[in-house]
Amino acid sequence: MKLTAQAAGTFAIAPTPFHDDGRIDEKSIDRLTDFYAEVGCDGVTVLGILGEAPKLDAAEAEQVAVRFVKRAKNMQIIVGVSAPGFASMRSLVKASMDAGAAGVMIAPPPHLRTDDQITGYFKQAQEAIGDEIPWVLQDYPLTLNVVFTPAVIRKIVMDSPSCVMLKHEDWPGLEKITTLRNFQKDGSLRPLSILVGNGGLFLDFEMERGADGAMTGYAFPELLIDVVKLSKAGKRDAAHDLFDAHLPLIRYEQQPGAGLSVRKYVLQKRGIISSSAQRKPGATITATAKAEVDYLLSRVARVDRRANLQPQSSAAG
Repeated sequence: MKLTAQAAGTFAIAPTPFHDDGRIDEKSIDRLTDFYAEVGCDGVTVLGILGEAPKLDAAEAEQVAVRFVKRAKNMQIIVGVSAPGFASMRSLVKASMDAGAAGVMIAPPPHLRTDDQITGYFKQAQEAIGDEIPWVLQDYPLTLNVVFTPAVIRKIVMDSPSCVMLKHEDWPGLEKITTLRNFQKDGSLRPLSILVGNGGLFLDFEMERGADGAMTGYAFPELLIDVVKLSKAGKRDAAHDLFDAHLPLIRYEQQPGAGLSVRKYVLQKRGIISSSAQRKPGATITATAKAEVDYLLSRVARVDRRANLQPQSSAAG
């Protein structure tokens, strides 16, 4: 089923599992996909920024995307297709959608500076992939160094009927969500799904500002799912209490450069992926950092026993 502006809930951002020698670990892709389905994710986004997509060649990117899509069954899969040129973007879009993906995600290249450059790029991107492909606009200025004002987002969305979702990762960004929802109230912006990222760092208040859900990669997607549901049910204190228990680990995961190694380490401890390895160049987690993460897990487990993990174990190869 294709992605629509009514999409909501929790879409996990999936890391790309590798063996210690850098090869793609397809069995861990299968386990990871099954895990996201079992805990109740509404969808999964693959080949995002933390999916190490730039470290894959074109054939490998298609291999990873198709593997996730084929394994996902009832979950919607969004494939990150950002690329320096539109030829490679088109190729990955076609392979992903032919396999059954729900849509694709496009981030801006870092050289864009003016509003006209930004809107012009996304107009060309839609023309390149085709008007029938639903796509997600990724707004992540802290990493991508491209700043979207709410008015620019509105223009991109209104100029592109197939843009059905915003992945909101601005920081600070709460007022941006409010502004976009006010655009919808005054009729100047059509319906648009807003899912939020940033490792879930501001998910508690982002939901209250009008987000439809989360699209991020915290090592406990169950927490994201619960906070989204509790917020939508109006159970404010319960949502914040659970979020607050996880916040120290969420913060630790948010360290630039080190966060992915932490996330992969926890997923390995959970028996979901075989190795915490990143493809080179990439950070490795030190013994000291592992001990700190283990300590944080023990503190989270005082409130949420899902964080009560056994000593590190590897998933069966």
